[in-house]
Order: sequence, then C-alpha cells, then structure tokens
Amino acid sequence: MILTKRVYEKFTVTDGKRVLVERLWPRGIRRNTANVDIWLKNVAPSDGLRKWFAHDPEKWVSFKQKYLKELIGNKVFDQLLMIASSTDPVTLVYSAQDQKHNSAIVLKKYLEGALKRKRKKDAASERVREWGT
Repeated sequence: MILTKRVYEKFTVTDGKRVLVERLWPRGIRRNTANVDIWLKNVAPSDGLRKWFAHDPEKWVSFKQKYLKELIGNKVFDQLLMIASSTDPVTLVYSAQDQKHNSAIVLKKYLEGALKRKRKKDAASERVREWGT
C-alpha cells in the first residue's frame, strides 16, 4: 500500500517506511526528528519544474504531464519502486501545503501503476519458471 502524508503531520507506526520525496529539505523540520527513513530528493520534480509550478492549481494538469515525463527513466524512481515492492506500507512524505495538488500525489499514482505492472511481470516470470521445471 502506498500512502501520502505531510512531513508536518505526526508520525504513526502505520506509516510503514517513510520516504521523503521533496527536492528541498522541509522548513522547520530537523533531520533527526523528521521520522524519515530515506530521502529520495532526485525523484522529486526538477528545480525548473518545481519553480514553474509554484503550487498554482491552474497549472496542475500541465504539471502532472511534465512531471510524469521526468519520471520516465528516472533511476531514483527505480529505487523507490524496489522499496515499495519489498515494503508495505510505504508513505511518501511531502511538505506542500496543498494536499490535492502536489508532486507526491502524482508520484503515488505513477508508483501504484508501476507496482501493478511489476507484480504482473514477476508473476508471469514465476509461471515460466514453474513450467520449465
């Protein structure tokens, strides 16, 4: 299960593995008290895209499309996919105030799709191995 949560919200044990998915460290949060297991800043939108979007809801549709293009072939996304496929749940932690228009929402949906495809591929590979023995 993939969850999203603001870094400013209280940590709970049901968060599972907490992955910070922001390019910049959140303001006012100390690294030793953030309850973040791993910081994958390079899975976040590029600086240029982040600055262009500026959390403007009118740019949301274009932002999603541009961010998805950045995620294709992103090696750090591959690392996140491996974490999510071996850990349940995973909480994508973000700092944006807008809980409906932020990169973690886009990333969650993309990650869920990638996990589904990976599980289908893994199951197919397992069936091939079973038939081969």
